[in-house]
Amino acid sequence: MTDESVAEDDSHTRHNERMKKLKVARDKIQARKTIERGLLIVHTGNGKGKSSSAFGMAIRSVGWGMKVGILQYVKGSWDTGEKAFFAANPDLLTFDVMGNGFTWDTQDRARDIAAARAAWERSKALILDPTYDFVILDELNIVLRDDTLPIAEIVEFLKARPLEKHVCITGRNAKPELIEIADLVTEFQEVKHPFKAGFKAQKGVEF
Repeated sequence: MTDESVAEDDSHTRHNERMKKLKVARDKIQARKTIERGLLIVHTGNGKGKSSSAFGMAIRSVGWGMKVGILQYVKGSWDTGEKAFFAANPDLLTFDVMGNGFTWDTQDRARDIAAARAAWERSKALILDPTYDFVILDELNIVLRDDTLPIAEIVEFLKARPLEKHVCITGRNAKPELIEIADLVTEFQEVKHPFKAGFKAQKGVEF
């Protein structure tokens, strides 16, 4: 056996020993994790992918036979790939489009408030419906940022929600009150975006 072979064998042996110790440590950590209930999840930040990540969790849940409801607060006026897909496959999950678009497009605050209120009432119904396992409130953070709905009301309801239910809320500028009560918060950070280089929104990537 060459010196290189001996050195390589020693490296593999050390690696295997490290992995054995790591597995023991990880198993001990896992054994201490005993809480099992629905999570309140928040996706926020100025980076792309907040809604896309939530939709990925929706597909994962469907794969486990869970019932999923998605409600869109803002992007409802857009033609998007996910809207087309879910509309063509209503057996997978419910997909409610209730937004009128961004405030600079609608330019009608009274209309925005009415649409947000209707969407929130539908959201509450989905969360309280025992047949649903996972509810996604897409871009609710935008509505809360603009004070179109009162944050205190939303927080009070979410704190009292059925604890077996997973709820994911997306959108930049999540309110501190919402972050405080959430179980999982992920901030999506923009590092580089083609829009700033003059690119149009790309079908299949942006929408």
